[in-house]
Amino acid sequence: MNNKISGKNVIVTAGAQGIGEAITKHFIDSGANVAIHYFSSKDTANQLTEYAAAKGQKAIAISADLTKEADANAIVQQAVDAFGGLDILINNAGSLIARKKLNEIEPEFWHRVMDINLTSMMYVTRAASTHLSKNENSSIVNLASLAGRKGGHSGSLAYSTSKGAILTFTRALSSELGSEGIRVNAVAPGLILGTSFHDTHTTKESATATVSGIPIQRAGNADDVARAVLYLASEYNGFITGATLDINGGVYNM
Repeated sequence: MNNKISGKNVIVTAGAQGIGEAITKHFIDSGANVAIHYFSSKDTANQLTEYAAAKGQKAIAISADLTKEADANAIVQQAVDAFGGLDILINNAGSLIARKKLNEIEPEFWHRVMDINLTSMMYVTRAASTHLSKNENSSIVNLASLAGRKGGHSGSLAYSTSKGAILTFTRALSSELGSEGIRVNAVAPGLILGTSFHDTHTTKESATATVSGIPIQRAGNADDVARAVLYLASEYNGFITGATLDINGGVYNM
């Protein structure tokens, strides 16, 4: 796959922690130039730029609040200015924020979850699409979740709803942008341990119970997701668009 990714210009949102960090490293290892967006993981973002430099590649770290349209526009422009163009967008930014059931959800919380997981994705994608359309083979990969398929665990109503919307956003966008040579796909990870998301929001007991129901009898890791994202972003899958790749060890299949 490396020869398909080498030299490509990539943006990874939330690219300096958890799954995003693994995605960034895989692109760097494959020879891509990567704009690493971060919100709070400045040190890791800078370490990743040094990692790229040691391999003789370009990488920049960009801080932004993607719920603000101006910030979303700015990271795309900074990436294009640094690399001379854009080939691949990985929409990874998102958060559960907190577990709240229906009768606990305040309007502010609901809108915050939607802004972080969905509206920010629209802002970045809209800004990037003009630049992606200038290339013959461009790609967008959106990070959804198994929660968007199954509804998630207790207290994840808002999060699961936003992730389900990303699945539809992906399908609709693939139809809209296909004529511009842009493929749009998604991945829907299940239980991915070793990330700040599950370290914060998943108890050890819950993780153990979930693993016991996974057919291959293990949790996923960030590299499992990163490999799939790299595949969908590559030119190997020139006829795949509007699809969601489920990465869950067999818990959900259709």
